[in-house]
Amino acid sequence: MISQRWRWIPNALTFLRIVLIAPFAGALLMENYRLALLIFFVAAVSDGFDGFLARHFNWRSRVGAIADPLADKALLITAYLMLTLTSVLPVWLFLVVLGRDLLIVVGALAYHYGIGRYEMEPSMLGKINTLIQILVVLAIIILLADLPMQPWVLDAGILLVAASAVISGGHYMLVWGVRAWRAKQS
Repeated sequence: MISQRWRWIPNALTFLRIVLIAPFAGALLMENYRLALLIFFVAAVSDGFDGFLARHFNWRSRVGAIADPLADKALLITAYLMLTLTSVLPVWLFLVVLGRDLLIVVGALAYHYGIGRYEMEPSMLGKINTLIQILVVLAIIILLADLPMQPWVLDAGILLVAASAVISGGHYMLVWGVRAWRAKQS
């Protein structure tokens, strides 16, 4: 079982993404957008590679199942926070993005401790929301790095991220609210 000797690699790549958050935040704060873009690219490649390894070689773990999405979310929240602190994005957008995630976490904890076991399962709308957040922040960083990008991505991206966060957060509330109501009825 040679392949089992290397099953730590996906978790190591997830840890690498967590370590990259600090220099990524620093690059955005210093408005060194080309460095931020490079770090974001390395993080994205490591994310894709660790997912491939975990699925292809069945190197999945409970730690990886929890840490991987948290690392992705921490990187995204950091990007939105730094772009807000440098006045690229409006404060209200960061509050919407963060509020949606906090609502989901608080709802999951309330369900877990008030109703029953909560299994992390991102919805299709949640995955689309994450994809939109990634693409919009990537397009904005490319624009800020003076690389070829249409300037309208900033305004359109802000509206798209806000709409996606509200719809996705509302969907989570509806689905888990119905599940909690049904569990209480039975």
